Amino acid sequence: MFAPIPDDADAGDLADARMRNLWPSDPLEASTSSKRGRNAGALAGAGNSPDSGLSAGSPAASANAAASSDSNLTVEGMDSGLARLDPLAVHPRLSSRILCIVFGLLLLAAAAGVWWLGVRTANGQNFDDEVWLRLNTSLPSWLRSLVHLLAVSSTVIAISVVFALAGIVVAAVRKRWWLLGQLVVFAGLCYGSSLLKGVLPRPYLQNINSSASNTAPSGHTLLAAAAVVVLVCAVPRAWRAACAAVGSVYTMLVALSLVAGKWHRPTDVVMSLLIVGGWALLVLACTRTSGMDEIGTRSASASIQIVGSVMITGGIMVCLYGAYLVWQIEPGLSLGASWTQSGACAATTMLVCGVSMLVFGLVLAMRQLTASPLTKLGLVGAPPAPPSK
Repeated sequence: MFAPIPDDADAGDLADARMRNLWPSDPLEASTSSKRGRNAGALAGAGNSPDSGLSAGSPAASANAAASSDSNLTVEGMDSGLARLDPLAVHPRLSSRILCIVFGLLLLAAAAGVWWLGVRTANGQNFDDEVWLRLNTSLPSWLRSLVHLLAVSSTVIAISVVFALAGIVVAAVRKRWWLLGQLVVFAGLCYGSSLLKGVLPRPYLQNINSSASNTAPSGHTLLAAAAVVVLVCAVPRAWRAACAAVGSVYTMLVALSLVAGKWHRPTDVVMSLLIVGGWALLVLACTRTSGMDEIGTRSASASIQIVGSVMITGGIMVCLYGAYLVWQIEPGLSLGASWTQSGACAATTMLVCGVSMLVFGLVLAMRQLTASPLTKLGLVGAPPAPPSK
């Protein structure tokens, strides 16, 4: 006699489910799997309404409810929502970017300090001149043979260009367009730094055997170090440690060959290494989404932790030992004492090796921190597996 009146709560839930299906407002609900879950939920709700032929306890309604629950908990839907919600999917942690800026400015300040001590002081000019004259004969035979392999300008340019092109190709294949832009800016900064050679003054403080004109910074050292940085920043995580280690040795040999071949003074090559490291870290501070590892692949790397720690720690220790040698021979530099000659050459070898290790160790570590930050929600894309038993 009287028609049944639908329950207001059921009608409201059905309307709300239909509206959310049309206008998803939460990123977690925007995935395909989540839409399937909403459709299944709407059907289940319709089955429970008085106008439907399905009862709440029927097998069809139970199946619809189970499908809705399974669909809402799919990994794809969770990944999509968490990735969009997490700000670390767009840029690295603020602490990582601050570290890049601080370390980058420190390296650039160290480059300026090295130039001032080597060019603007009389003892610095004497130190450079002694090493310029005698480094080639003071090197061990095994190291001298390696250094002579890179004593040709065309060889250094060819190897460096191969490294740089390999990095650019890898970045393009991986579709890291923002990273490519970063590398272009970095290359421009390094090239601009090479122009300082024609701008920086070199006062006449001592009678020296080397050229009286300014030769700092070294263009070949800038090229070799910058090419290695491009490669380290472009390759995937599995290759970063190996590229940094090999690149550090290559850059060190290039720097020593330039001094042993009397192309540059020690101040020139050490200053150049510090300049490249400083610009690299400042550029890494601007890393964005396409320059980072993909969501679900961000994790710690044992090889980077081990190699980076060894290079940074070893570089600091070797630099301190080289600085100690310079401090020991400093009183005899102004007198032109012969006993300072072997100490100056040993100190140069230590400083070049230590600075090269330190610079590329920092670049390796900061590249990992900016490219693979663990998100605030954990390792998105790899939820823990349930126990097997």
